[in-house]
Amino acid sequence: MKLLFGNKKEDLLSRLKKQDAAAQKFFYDQNVKKLLSVSKSYVSDLYQAEDCLIRAFCKIFKHIESFRGDGNLEGWARRIVVNECLNFIKSRKTVFYLDEINQSFMEEANDDDVVFDFNAQELLDQLPDGYKMVFNLYVLEGYSHQEIADTLQISVAVSKTQLFRAKEKMRKIYFQQQKTLKNEHY
Repeated sequence: MKLLFGNKKEDLLSRLKKQDAAAQKFFYDQNVKKLLSVSKSYVSDLYQAEDCLIRAFCKIFKHIESFRGDGNLEGWARRIVVNECLNFIKSRKTVFYLDEINQSFMEEANDDDVVFDFNAQELLDQLPDGYKMVFNLYVLEGYSHQEIADTLQISVAVSKTQLFRAKEKMRKIYFQQQKTLKNEHY
């Protein structure tokens, strides 16, 4: 397949625009793992994340003509995956959780006590959908709070609150995991 497209992204793009099945397979094979990772960062359940990804690839191939080439094709595809995941979450009528902030979990940790043994995806999977969406859009996708508010149809204040609470919840989960690990080792 490498000889089919060489290293020319323009050749791949022109063949994708012609709905060339070999080009579609090549693009899929080159990007499926990283785009599944993106999908999984929004949708915790692997099967639902895969469904979102499949729908996203269908949209990518169906609407490839709308890609103007202003940016990078992979970035454009990533945005479609993110939007597909957001649409999926919205279709499930996700509620944003505005629960009380409990500061009691804020533990003082010595650098010697902190073990950097954790899986970021596991932390993300434990967040409520509202927290996870805002966290991913802000931290991973680089959206501003205004862009998040527009995308999710919430206020900028809610976006900022969700991000703050997501970080606090992740910190709480992380310290709880570290405390458990420490107790298991002693």
